[in-house]
Amino acid sequence: MTFIEEEARDTPRDFESLRALIVERRDALPKRLAQVAVYALDNPDEIAFGTAASVAQSAVVQPSTLVRFAQAFGYQGFSELQEVFRSRLRERVPSYDERLARMRQHGIPTSKSSLVLDGFLEAAQRSVLELREKIKPEALERAVDVLSAAEAIYLIGLRRSFPITSYLSYAMGKLAIRNVLIDAVAGMGAEQASFITPRDAVLAVSFTPYASETVTLTNAAKARGAKIVSITDSVFSPIASSAEVMLEIVEANFEGFRSMTATMALAMSLAVAVAGRRRER
Repeated sequence: MTFIEEEARDTPRDFESLRALIVERRDALPKRLAQVAVYALDNPDEIAFGTAASVAQSAVVQPSTLVRFAQAFGYQGFSELQEVFRSRLRERVPSYDERLARMRQHGIPTSKSSLVLDGFLEAAQRSVLELREKIKPEALERAVDVLSAAEAIYLIGLRRSFPITSYLSYAMGKLAIRNVLIDAVAGMGAEQASFITPRDAVLAVSFTPYASETVTLTNAAKARGAKIVSITDSVFSPIASSAEVMLEIVEANFEGFRSMTATMALAMSLAVAVAGRRRER
């Protein structure tokens, strides 16, 4: 019996079970698989959202090693293993009190504002660099095509994503782009979205754990015939499947706190590019 055949029993289907199994077997793994194990436990977000090529490069192994690692724990391939890491993000988002406690545990006093600022700036730099490397120019162009052709652009992004859509509404107004900000004030989100027509487009923004009202309003807009451009963090996002164009972005975090630096840069590039495209016409 090979190592993989011996170890591919009782395949974990949740992250905590998988983590416990990796810890249990790590010392018995071949050298390269142990290297992946260490990287996976230290960088679960990167495993969740990276490609096989990018994860392999970061872990300093071959992509085939990731497949062997997944098979060692009973999965058919890396993508099946990756789904367990993604489920961790969907199921568990730490509260703000827990994030502050984590900072204290890691020796970062929240009263030291310069240390906190350094942490957020470093996370912002990582987010911007990753966006620059991973954004697909052709997807960006398709998004601009959809938005620039719309009679009106409806902006949907509630809770954590609201700063993005609210600033976009301001910027688009200054750029003479007709837009409607769905802010759901007084619970009127559905009524605001009821004016959407097939001549319009929706720019929807949502990230884990995904605002339920954003998902509902985006699906309703799709049902009304509008074209959807989504900015989100995974192809498994509930606003990804309804979109003509999905722009994927994952913000780096600092002790569980995520800024919106790269997302704002992406959103503003769309607004300016749409304005430019319309003027060309």
